[in-house]
Amino acid sequence: MARSALYVPGDADDKLERILERGADEIIIDLEDAVAPRDKDRARDIARVWLHDLPVLDNVGVWVRVNAGALREADVRAVAGAPALTGFMLAKTETVDELLDLDRLLASLGSTAGVVPLLESARAVLRAGELARAPRVQRLQIGEADLRADVGITAGPDERELLYSRSHVVFASAASGIKPPIAPVSTNFRDLDAFRASTVELARLGFVGRACIHPAQVAIANEVFTPSTDEVEAAQRLIGRWEFAGAGVAVDDDGHFVDEAVIRQARLVIARAR
Repeated sequence: MARSALYVPGDADDKLERILERGADEIIIDLEDAVAPRDKDRARDIARVWLHDLPVLDNVGVWVRVNAGALREADVRAVAGAPALTGFMLAKTETVDELLDLDRLLASLGSTAGVVPLLESARAVLRAGELARAPRVQRLQIGEADLRADVGITAGPDERELLYSRSHVVFASAASGIKPPIAPVSTNFRDLDAFRASTVELARLGFVGRACIHPAQVAIANEVFTPSTDEVEAAQRLIGRWEFAGAGVAVDDDGHFVDEAVIRQARLVIARAR
């Protein structure tokens, strides 16, 4: 699972050249909000050339965020054939029909690319479960800047106003059997202490990684979403005790009863450490 996903503008040649050195588990080439309308065609061409020259990577996922509306098909066609492409992030996804249309287009192009719908409106968030079950969807992601504007949310310091939408998407993902979501971006890339604190809170909600808009955020996301040595060792001890007890009920280091549900959580800790 991706602990960090770093956005890079599709028309930024210099940033694309260095993006693989930033330590992110995934990169997202942005053809949407990060690109001015007059530069859309140029960004698409730059992304196409860069992706087609890129070898298949074993340890970094490569996504392209494509525009909504009339520009989407051109964006998809430009890069769908790139061997290193992991998939597409669909800006402002609203309906299952959009995802069905994209599935048909990708099938006609012979592409096996995955899809991540970006939920950026109240309608999209409330349809999270439906969108999660559409073809090719690997996970969901929230676009909170547009969501705040759509709903009229003004978030306070602890961002509690966004708790419902965040938890709803985590629950919808789990219920649909897709990968857990990665957390939305923080546009305040200068206050790294605040970024760390909010990332820790998002991890507690069930997110397994975070989207980043600045390279300085990547190391923090990777650290927060990587279980510590102590956490891994505690999980291993827990599983060992449970198995020794005959996979029934055991007791953890603090004297709490442990059952199969707790063991599932322990196994997730170990899996995320690899």
